Parts: sequence; C-alpha cells; structure tokens
Amino acid sequence: MNTRSWLARGLRDGLPICLGYFAVSFAFGIQAASTGLTPFQAGLLSLTNLTSAGQFAGLGVIASAGSYLEMAFVQLVINLRYLLMSTALSQKLRPETSIPERLMVAYGVTDEVFAVSVTQDWPLSPMYSAACTAIAALGWVAGTALGASAGAILPARLTGALGIALYGMFIAIIVPPAIEKKPVAAAVLSAMALSTLAAYAPVLRDISGGMRIIMITMAVAAVCAVVWPQREEGAHG
Repeated sequence: MNTRSWLARGLRDGLPICLGYFAVSFAFGIQAASTGLTPFQAGLLSLTNLTSAGQFAGLGVIASAGSYLEMAFVQLVINLRYLLMSTALSQKLRPETSIPERLMVAYGVTDEVFAVSVTQDWPLSPMYSAACTAIAALGWVAGTALGASAGAILPARLTGALGIALYGMFIAIIVPPAIEKKPVAAAVLSAMALSTLAAYAPVLRDISGGMRIIMITMAVAAVCAVVWPQREEGAHG
C-alpha cells in the first residue's frame, strides 16, 4: 500500500474519532474555563497533552493549586497505560522506522487511535498514524477551545451527557473485531469483568484508576498470549 493510501485510510478511520473527541472535549473546555483557563490556554493544553483522563485530572491539580511534582505524578500514574500501548504498537512498525517517525506515532497513542491502529495489517505505516492523529487531535483541540469560549452557558446536565460520547465511540471501535475474532472478544469481556470487580473489591478499589487499568491489561494480555499465541508469520502479515 502506498503513502497516499495509508493517509486516506488514516483520515477515514480518524474522522469518527474526531467527531467523538469534539463532543467530549467541548465539555472539557467548559470545565477548563471554570478553572480559570482562557480558550487559548485550554486549547494549548489539549494540543500538548492528548489524553482526556490526564487532562481532567490535571484540572483538579490546577484548581487546588498543586505543585509541579504532584502534577507530574498524577500524569504518570494515569497515563502509564500508554506505555503498554506504545510497546504493542511498536511491533506493528518496520524495524527501520526512524526515531522521528516513532515519536510522531507515540504522540497520537490514545485509547481510540491505538484501537484502530493495532488492527491494521503489518507493517503499519507512520503516515497512517500521522493522518489519524492529525484529524483526531483537530477535533479534540477545536472542541476544547470552543467549549472554553462557551464557558458556563450550557447547563451542567448537558455537559455531563456529552462525556458519554467517548465511551460510545470506543465501544463502536472494539465491537467489530470482537465479533470477528474470538480471542479479541474473550479479551474484551475479561477486561470488562475484571474492571468491574476491581472497582468494587475492598482492596483494589482503593488503587488509582490508571493503575488498575495497567494491572488488568497486563493480566488479560498475559493470559491471551498463552491461550492464543501469535505465530511469527502471522505477525508479519
């Protein structure tokens, strides 16, 4: 597949993410404005820190006048799962992929972009990630800036409802491969069950959400790797 085809596919797969991000980031922008950020500051925050959970948590640190050390620790814990995603996604790239290209791919590793990227055939072109990330980030940044501009005009009930869009979008991404492949369905259902258990279990519920995600991801991935090992030739197409 040539570069133009990869770019077209990335834009196509990134468009639904862009629309979902716009709705969710609009609510984030409103919350950012209530914290005291200007539309430019809120948009810059979304552009440089492309993670919804990290940004919402970061607003809490800003609102409480927390230290830089506290902010760094919060972001590390919440976003540590992206380390696992990046490691998995790196296996989809050719070994000769350059460092700048890998950094470009790493910048756009969010839950949704990772979900559509990891399902692509080997080798994954960095141009796919660039196109998918660019249009997804456009929706995220634009929604943030507009939401911050709107301020507190919209009622809280409506802004809270907008947050559901992110979960609906992610469900739409994982359902097709889960229907097609039993290992994927098993992994999704197992992760859902363990996440629910961890949210209510006496000890696990006291662990941060980001750390719980990491633990569950590693456990499910390890079991699936043993039960459904990937053949070497299958990994390379």
